[in-house]
Amino acid sequence: MAHILLIEDSPTDTRVFTTMLERNGYQVSVAGTAEDGLELAKQVKPDLVMMDIILPGMNGFQATRALSRDPDTSHIPVIIVSTKGMETDKVWGMRQGAKDYVVKPPEEKDLINRIQTLIGQV
Repeated sequence: MAHILLIEDSPTDTRVFTTMLERNGYQVSVAGTAEDGLELAKQVKPDLVMMDIILPGMNGFQATRALSRDPDTSHIPVIIVSTKGMETDKVWGMRQGAKDYVVKPPEEKDLINRIQTLIGQV
């Protein structure tokens, strides 16, 4: 069972994504801040990180950059999942090290397909 770390501060989005991921057979860990997410990523070594952008303290772009530059976590693919849907946001997110960028709310089948592609389940 693949393990996904969800870094998301909205309780509603956390519940929606956790339910969706678990329904599709994933183990889910949750962090409500980027700082907690970075620590948790080092501890649990998830197969993939789903990252929100608008977070308290450090934002998701900064956290994605930190994950992609840290030798302990650089191998973990990051999907940014955000309400920020402008092309400049997507380009910036990818420049920070994200492997994919999805605008909220994602269609479940599309999100699961993207996750499967990134963790080699396809």
